Amino acid sequence: MKNNNKPTIAITMGDPCGIGPEIISKSLNELIHEYDFQPLILGNFEALEYSQNIINSHLKYLKIDSISRIKNMNDNVIPVIDNSNLDFRQISPGKISKEAGAASIEWIHHSGELAMEKSIQAIVSSPINKEACRLTGNTLIGHMELFQNQTKSKKVSTMLMTPGLRVVHLTTHKSLKEACTLVTFNNVYSSIELIDNEFKKLGFKHPKIGVAALNPHGSDGGLIGSEEKEHILPAVEKAQSEGINVFGPIPADTIFNQAIDGKYDVVLAQYHDQGHIPIKVHNWEQSVSLNLGLPFIRASVDHGTAFDISGKGIADHTSLKESIKLAIHVAQNKSLPKFNHQE
Repeated sequence: MKNNNKPTIAITMGDPCGIGPEIISKSLNELIHEYDFQPLILGNFEALEYSQNIINSHLKYLKIDSISRIKNMNDNVIPVIDNSNLDFRQISPGKISKEAGAASIEWIHHSGELAMEKSIQAIVSSPINKEACRLTGNTLIGHMELFQNQTKSKKVSTMLMTPGLRVVHLTTHKSLKEACTLVTFNNVYSSIELIDNEFKKLGFKHPKIGVAALNPHGSDGGLIGSEEKEHILPAVEKAQSEGINVFGPIPADTIFNQAIDGKYDVVLAQYHDQGHIPIKVHNWEQSVSLNLGLPFIRASVDHGTAFDISGKGIADHTSLKESIKLAIHVAQNKSLPKFNHQE
């Protein structure tokens, strides 16, 4: 019997010239009968069929023109909506394409529209190719920026997660030089406030937040930089005065091990690589991304389009599979999965 209350999870294909179609098929092939959810793919139907032939999957896809058709569909059929007008014959696996970039942006925007009108309960994003997207004239670099602009959200952050470790980033797609200039009192404080608010919505009564220092050794009392004394510490102290359970600044070569040991529920990293490296070293295959601050649930893989192996049937789909599982969990439970030391 069809369960009409199970969450509908929209999965965007990302760049169809990358591994998106393949990892979608591999993931759904394993999850469709194990978890109670309704997948909806926003992407190119022909690209999915192509990936099916490569990996010898027996999933059944059906192209539909409206999400309303999901209600009457068989559980064994996965619906696909494509509003991009992309001609699959004009693109090739592993080749950068303006048309593919434009299509991937269309699918992102469509997923945001469906989420804002509550036709779906969560979004899972396959990787886009930023160079292909830039060829369209779009100046926004990533999913988070596109969704933030679409929803007019004031403050949005990327949180990477892997079993045992969660990291929120003060900045993501910025050069290291620019990222350092963005480590300001206001930015650090607003990030701490966002993390506290969002984690409370996700089942944490008093989230423990660790804040990483920017400079080596936490600046050694000002000998190696001044950002800790001038910006990070005052922001932490202000948050503490308001009852937020936050600690820092703590040297980056220490804080992530402490978090893995259970001292913090989440770490605020100051820039992209400071947070990405510990996540990927700790457990890259199962790492996923979740946005904080958007008006809907949005999870994502923690890797790129892998053009070098696209179309070969050898892509690892673990990150997308874990992203779908995360989206299902958050949609159903309104909470994050707990780690062993939190149970």
